[in-house]
Amino acid sequence: MRWLIRIFMIVLVSATLVVAAVFFLPGERVAGIAADQLSRMTGRQVTMSGETTISFWPILGVSTGAVTVANADWAGEAPMFRADSLKIGVEPQALFGGDIRITGLEAVGPQINLRRAKDGRVNWELNVEGVAPSGQGQGGGEGGAPARSNRLSLTLDRALIENASLVFVDEVDGTTVRQSGVDFDLRWPDYEGAADFDLTLRPGGEVVEISGTLERVGHFIDGGVSDVQARISTKAGTASFAGRGGSAPEAAGKLTADLKSTSDFMALIGQGPMDIPDGLGRVATLETDLIFKDDRLSLRNTVLGLDGNRFTGAADVDLGEDKPRLNVQLNAGALDLTGLSADDAGGEDSNGNTGSGNSGGAASGGWSKAPINASGLAAVNGEFALVADSIDLGDFKLGKVRTLATLDRSRLVFGLREVRAYDGLITGQFVMNNRSGLSVGGDMIATGVNLKPFLDDAMDISRFEAKADGEVDFLGVGESVHAIMNSLSGGGAFKTGRGVISGFDLDRLMRSGSGTGGTTVFDTLHATFTMDEGNLFNDDLTLKLPQASAAGEGRVGLGARDIDYLFTPRLLDGGSRDGLAIPVKIRGPWANPKITPDLEAAIDLNFEEEKKELERQARDEIEREVEKQLGIERQEGQSLEDAAKDALEDELERGLLKLFD
Repeated sequence: MRWLIRIFMIVLVSATLVVAAVFFLPGERVAGIAADQLSRMTGRQVTMSGETTISFWPILGVSTGAVTVANADWAGEAPMFRADSLKIGVEPQALFGGDIRITGLEAVGPQINLRRAKDGRVNWELNVEGVAPSGQGQGGGEGGAPARSNRLSLTLDRALIENASLVFVDEVDGTTVRQSGVDFDLRWPDYEGAADFDLTLRPGGEVVEISGTLERVGHFIDGGVSDVQARISTKAGTASFAGRGGSAPEAAGKLTADLKSTSDFMALIGQGPMDIPDGLGRVATLETDLIFKDDRLSLRNTVLGLDGNRFTGAADVDLGEDKPRLNVQLNAGALDLTGLSADDAGGEDSNGNTGSGNSGGAASGGWSKAPINASGLAAVNGEFALVADSIDLGDFKLGKVRTLATLDRSRLVFGLREVRAYDGLITGQFVMNNRSGLSVGGDMIATGVNLKPFLDDAMDISRFEAKADGEVDFLGVGESVHAIMNSLSGGGAFKTGRGVISGFDLDRLMRSGSGTGGTTVFDTLHATFTMDEGNLFNDDLTLKLPQASAAGEGRVGLGARDIDYLFTPRLLDGGSRDGLAIPVKIRGPWANPKITPDLEAAIDLNFEEEKKELERQARDEIEREVEKQLGIERQEGQSLEDAAKDALEDELERGLLKLFD
């Protein structure tokens, strides 16, 4: 806004200088004098070229040729402002009163070049002087009476700019904004009164309309605070502000927004398109009390709608640092964040965008390979407190959540103060770190978690039903859910009380060898585990049943979503056969693993002595047959090998003696 005001002041001052001399000098001489005066006041070279004409009827006015205002010496050779021509109309009787009442001002084809240097300097900072509100002088007269104004005073019935072009180069952010086809309409009939404005921008050919009213323009220009209303309208949504503002800059009032597409709206106002997950504001509404002063923004009594989710709370933003620092407190009811789960490939999102199949989504039966865009972690620093009645994450469903998130230099730490989930409580922390590639990790403690719904959501396993306590620490690295799950490392432990395993009957398996169907009731279950390269390994699972116990060892593929596990139940006293053990192999995908008895292992475990006895009997039978065929007689305690060796030596000795007979 400041650059816009200063540019208009340049135009207005030039208009007063031109009009003041219309009765005394020819047009070209008027243009030269006006340009010289304007150059001295602004410190920039101002030129007016081409023919300058004066009209007296039906409107008193001046039409100039091309007008240019030079750029700052550090901002390049292109002029800061250039127009093909200016047309100025004035009220004739105002000339004799000393004040200039401009009835019309039109700039044809203006070109504006703005630049902000790396050190913060801006090329639109000009020392425009010599213009005062109507009747205001530079000092008081004798006896305190107002002195005659030594400066020209201005009012503007209407200023019109059509088809302007604007280039803004920001060396601080390394960005360049270009706008063409800009229209501006300003109505300012009283210097100390209100000004109405309408600004039309056309980024990418789309129309953005900005309109508003500034109630006390002169007071605002002099650094005061004025009532202000402004509205931005686009095909993607609208935003409006009603309150008070100053050129310091500062503002206080009510801010509202109704965005049909947040990403498109932000792109249209020059903030770039945003990749927003469903549930976090593809469609957004906002109502808040805003206060902005000294690079600090405060939002109070905030009501924020993000898609179907509703938040209330407050926020403070410090814009004085290299990156904005936020302090946000939000409260919510039931949150639907299922859009954060990228398991579904293809189809359409809430904006009608079509997916790209497995190339961008989840492979069939596997984790999503869609890239995770975590660049937003670098945008701000700060703390974010959230209290929600429930959160549906798609893969996981949470109850009441109280969390404090801290974001510092692309590292986001969620402190889980209270997470109610699956009838239990989860505490700990979850970390996302994008400082040198994306990684996720954390350490958590869970108590009283219902395994049936949890394992069903997490691993598509619905056979276990029990309350569990556990702890886990983990780390995963990668740019997609698939990569992270296939890189998981860490470890943990869990234990349960009484529970049920459905899908096979362990008692029937132990007694008849068939375990399909039915259920197995157990008293306790506990195990520890490690994780490496997306696989969970366990070798100490212990299960206690009323008449049996069981042990387990094997691998669970967290990345591959499969299992290869050996589960070995053993009958206790009171069973059909004391000590009987029947190992069970569990292999295949999580959704449909095959459960089969391992008969070879069962024989090794249960009939080890019998197997040894059978092997001994077979060996003795073979040795007797060999003795019979070879005619060998073994001495007591002598092995078949030694007896055969002695027999061979005797035979060789008899053969050698015959050679000498």
